[in-house]
Parts: sequence; C-alpha cells; structure tokens
Amino acid sequence: MAVSGSGGSRADNGYGSQQPRRRKGPGALATAYLVIYNVVMTAGWLVIAVGLVRAYLAKGSYHSLYYSIEKPLKFFQTGALLEILHCAFGIVPSSVVLTAFQVMSRVFLTWAVTHSVKEVQTEDSVLLFVVAWTITEIIRYSFYTFSLLNHLPYLIKWARYTLFIVLYPMGVSGELLTIYAALPFVRQSGLYSISLPNKYNFSFDYYTFLILVMISYIPIFPQLYFHMLHQRRKVLSHTEEHKKSE
Repeated sequence: MAVSGSGGSRADNGYGSQQPRRRKGPGALATAYLVIYNVVMTAGWLVIAVGLVRAYLAKGSYHSLYYSIEKPLKFFQTGALLEILHCAFGIVPSSVVLTAFQVMSRVFLTWAVTHSVKEVQTEDSVLLFVVAWTITEIIRYSFYTFSLLNHLPYLIKWARYTLFIVLYPMGVSGELLTIYAALPFVRQSGLYSISLPNKYNFSFDYYTFLILVMISYIPIFPQLYFHMLHQRRKVLSHTEEHKKSE
C-alpha cells in the first residue's frame, strides 16, 4: 500500500511507481536536501540488506533473521515519515493524504504488528516482506537520487518498473501472513484493545481492526498492481521509443 512520485514521495507502496506530474522542479536548496535524504535512505536500506546477508551466512539459516536488522529496519522505515512532510511543504508533487496513508501502512506493520507482537518476529513471513521492502527501497531511493541529478541509468529505471511484478505480491503476502500470525496473540492478550465500561464510554477491538486491515488488501492490491503494470508499459515503451528516435 504505498506509491511513489519523484524526489522522495510515494506512489505505490514502494513496489511500483506513478509518473510524476509535470511541474517546475524543486529549487536548488530543496533539491540538495532531497538528494541527501535519498542517498541516506539508500545507504540505510543497503545496511539492512548487508545485515540480512551477513546474518544468513553466519547462521546458515534464514529463520529468525529479523533480529539481525530490527533496529535499522525500524529507524529507516520510520524515517519515511519525512516523505509526508516533503509533500506537505510542496517540495515533492504528490498527494499528502495518499502519501501519508501509504507510509503509515508500513510504519503500522513495523511498530503496531511486528514490534508489538513479539511472537511473530520469528515467522518466515516477516522475512518475506522485509526482503521485498529492502530490495524495493534500495531501487526506489536510487531512482529518486539519480533522477534528481538528471542522470538516471536505464538499468535502475528498468528495475524500478519491473521488479515490482514479483516484489509487490511477495511483500503483500508477507504482510498479510504476519498480521494473520499475530491475530491469536492479539486476541489472547487484548493488545491495544479498550473494553467497556470506561469513563470515555468508548470501546476498541484491535483484533477486529487487524482483520479489517487484512480485508482492505482485497480491493487495494489488484487495483494498484494493474495500475503499476499500465505505468510500466507506458514508461518503458516511451523510453524505447526515445532510444529509437536518437
């Protein structure tokens, strides 16, 4: 559930992309800031990738690799909240509401599910979405960096508009399986739930909320996925036509 535009905003949950609206680019100071931000985020997700590989080589198993990258994952995924401010201040031409929804969906999974329900941290499904996110974000932030510098290699552009075909379903599957694995523990512990009676006369069932979150993937995933396929054909075919014209 996250989408990305130019220079650091999202347009597709990180797994694909939406063409940026045509408008005057950010000023020199904003561009410098965005370049630094995207370089740092690229480096951060590279740290996570290296951490996963090193832990796998040391353990000889892919089980429970989450603990080896837990801190940088939380830090850099939470750092994506700045992208909401990028949109709010107008230095990136994307919807504040859409970007906020998409960024918060990942922050929610990172903190309100994986961090809060310790029992799911050993689930293989966590590694599934972490690997998908890591590859996606390395490509995404690299794409933004080179785009801002007006020197975008075709390989990065191709990867940005192609690898989501596998990474998006992979990430969504990991997210859904992780939430599903958390359900019995949330129900048993009453995590984040508020029951009546209380002085506010308000109740909230986190277990039911998580089920509703899972159901929300049903209409969102196909719509975004086919939109991204359309964008891929549009962007890459335009690139091929431009190459031929040269």
